[in-house]
Amino acid sequence: MVKHLDEHLRNDSALADADTWIFDLDNTLYPSQCDLFAEMSQRMTRFVSEFLGVSKEHAHATQKDYFRTYGTTLNGMMQCHGMDPHDFLDFVHDIDYGRVEDSPHLANALERLPGRKLIYTNGTVKHAEQVIDRLGVHQHFDVIFDIVAADFVPKPNQTPTSS
Repeated sequence: MVKHLDEHLRNDSALADADTWIFDLDNTLYPSQCDLFAEMSQRMTRFVSEFLGVSKEHAHATQKDYFRTYGTTLNGMMQCHGMDPHDFLDFVHDIDYGRVEDSPHLANALERLPGRKLIYTNGTVKHAEQVIDRLGVHQHFDVIFDIVAADFVPKPNQTPTSS
């Protein structure tokens, strides 16, 4: 049985004393049943297909390979093909946000969390704002840190760092 948020906050001093919360966006703040990410994935495939001049099947395989190898399809396209990331992001995020429904339950949970709340996303600020506006939780977030602010380095960054 999953504990209710209030119970976690009462019983875990580390959570109760948290002053900053960092949230992922896609398939985290909104339910995966909205299929936003599935639509974005289809648009990624289409973009890769058109950009590289290959079949959708080949583009889909390339998309998945770049995701595994580079952390995101975007990063792979930039590294291997010098693609402009803004064109890709604009195209991929041109989706139907109408499937995201207002979430009073999420708004209530966020209201009860102490401290600042941030979104850290491999998407764009514009994409994140579209989602949180539809969810009705925009007012609960202080900062959106997006892929552009991260200089297009995706999370998690799987590039080894030197010690």
